[in-house]
Amino acid sequence: MSEPIIGRAGFILAGNYPEHDPATGLAEVLDLVEFGEQAGYQVAGVRQRHVERGISSALPFLAAASQRTLRIRLETDVVPLGYETPFRLAEDFATVDALSRGRVNVGVSTSAPHADLLADLARPDAASTTDPYELIERFLTALEGNVLGEDVATPYGTQSPRVQPHVEGLRSRVWLGGGSERSVRWTARRGLKLLLGNLADGDGHDSFESAQRAHIDLYYQEFAGSGAAVGVERVILPLDSTTDEQRAHYTGYAAARDERTQAAVGPRGTRFGRDLIGTGEQIAERLAADPAFDGLTELRVALPYAFTSDEYRQVLGDIVEHVLPHLGWVAASARETVAA
Repeated sequence: MSEPIIGRAGFILAGNYPEHDPATGLAEVLDLVEFGEQAGYQVAGVRQRHVERGISSALPFLAAASQRTLRIRLETDVVPLGYETPFRLAEDFATVDALSRGRVNVGVSTSAPHADLLADLARPDAASTTDPYELIERFLTALEGNVLGEDVATPYGTQSPRVQPHVEGLRSRVWLGGGSERSVRWTARRGLKLLLGNLADGDGHDSFESAQRAHIDLYYQEFAGSGAAVGVERVILPLDSTTDEQRAHYTGYAAARDERTQAAVGPRGTRFGRDLIGTGEQIAERLAADPAFDGLTELRVALPYAFTSDEYRQVLGDIVEHVLPHLGWVAASARETVAA
C-alpha cells in the first residue's frame, strides 16, 4: 500500500450559539466534539472569538470537552496572546491538560483581535507597544515549569515555586498560528509546531497554494530540534449526502467567498484559499493535488461559521466516508491511546 497523503485529520469549530441561549448552543458544540471522536478524527480544535457569539474562552470549553471524550486530542485554534498574562495562561493550559490526561494541543497566536474595541476593558498597565513575540517567549518559559526561586512555605508544606500544575513536555505541544515569513521562521527556530490557516502572505507567489507550500518548506528548513509538525486548514463542503436545502446553502456560501481568492489583497499580498466543494471524490482529487499535503502535513477541516448542527454533522460524516479514505487516511480507533 502506498503512503497516505493525509495521515492525521482534525476539525475546527467556532462554536455558534443564539444570543439569548448560549447554554444550548455550547452544549451542541460539545456534542459535535463527541461526534467527531466517534467518527475517528484525531483532533478537535476550537477557535477563541472575542465580542462575537462564539467560544470566547477556549480552555474552559475544552475542560468540559475533556470530560466527555476519551481519545481525541483537544486543540485551541488559537488563543490570541495579546490579551493574556503568560504565566496565568500556562496554568490554565496545564490544568486542562491534566484533566484530559495529556490530550491538549497548545495553539496560540501573536494577535489581539478587536484591540480598539477592547482597549478600555484591558489592563491599564498593558502597553500596546509590547512585542507579541515577547509574550510568547514568556509563555513558553512558564510552560517549562522551571523553579522560580527559593523554596516557599505553603499550606501543603515547603515547596519549590514554579507554575503549577507542572506537565512535563507540555511546551513540546505548542502550535503557533502563522501565515507570514516572520512567524514561520520564529516558530521553526524555537522548535514549535506550525498551524497555517486559509490565508497566507503572498510573498510574491501567484497563488495561495504556492505561497503556503513555500511557508511549509521554510519551516522545515529553519526548524530546530525534533518534533516538527505542520497543520493546515481547509474549508471542505462535500455534497454526497446533502439535502437539496443543504446543497443550495453550501453552494451559495462558497460562491460568495470565491471572489476573494482571485487576486492578492492588501500591502502584504495576502492570498486566500478556495473552499473545496463537490463530491467526496472530487474533493479528494483536489486535496491530492494540493502541494501542502505531502504525507506529513496534518489536515484541519475548518467548519464554516453559523451552520446548523445537522450541517456540521453531515460535513464531518461525509469527509470521513467519502473524502479521506481516498487519501490513505485511517480513522482513529476507540482503543487508540493518547501516546499512539
